[in-house]
Amino acid sequence: MKQEHPAIDVRDLTVAYREKPVLWDVDLQVPSGVLLAIVGPNGAGKTTFIKAVLGLVHAAAGSVLIHGEAYSAKRKRVAYVPQRGSVDWDFPTSVLDVVMMGLYGQLGWLRRPGKTEKEKALRALAEVGMEELADRQISQLSGGQQQRVFLARALVQQAEVYFMDEPFQGVDATTEKAIVDLLRNLREDGKTVVVVHHDLQTVPEYFDQVMLLNVRRIASGLVEEVFTEENLRTTYGGRVAFVSAVAARKES
Repeated sequence: MKQEHPAIDVRDLTVAYREKPVLWDVDLQVPSGVLLAIVGPNGAGKTTFIKAVLGLVHAAAGSVLIHGEAYSAKRKRVAYVPQRGSVDWDFPTSVLDVVMMGLYGQLGWLRRPGKTEKEKALRALAEVGMEELADRQISQLSGGQQQRVFLARALVQQAEVYFMDEPFQGVDATTEKAIVDLLRNLREDGKTVVVVHHDLQTVPEYFDQVMLLNVRRIASGLVEEVFTEENLRTTYGGRVAFVSAVAARKES
């Protein structure tokens, strides 16, 4: 019987800036059809981990496989939603154009999007409730609307694996619920989603698995098994006053 590869298989990933380790010897294996949160304190290397997996920052050591193949071979089947704050939202372009940018990997930079690509982009916008704003300039959007556009750009790629860096940051309750619904729909379709997440309170509700990260991987696995008070205290160094409250809520 053929053994199924993990959707994501990271081994010994190490990243250093000016010889200071930002990530040290991190391993992570994520099966298909899983929602996984990466949590840890500021400066723990959460964003760096995603960028290193995607080849956006240089890794000093380690390997990354997506469904058993090198990331370079699976690049078109991987989608990335960066932090909203890392983007120039004053760039003069429309919502629809931003979403169609997600198709450039399939089209190539020389071929212009046509009717088919526009229809795909409009369907993705409909999935996130933004189709009526397709012609609006991105600078005119609220934070929550901007985040939905980013999600639509990822959806239009029809990827197998999604990496999202703090998609809930600074969004309203309605958008947060829409994002959660979207993540669950992706899981039902067998997709794998890795999310950098800052709200410990919602980890048990939103995610199947979690990686606790603070330069090193403290623990990873099923939320009910590794999202414990002991592991949280190790990850945050006892500096988070509500760690006990989070653990108590999880157990209640």
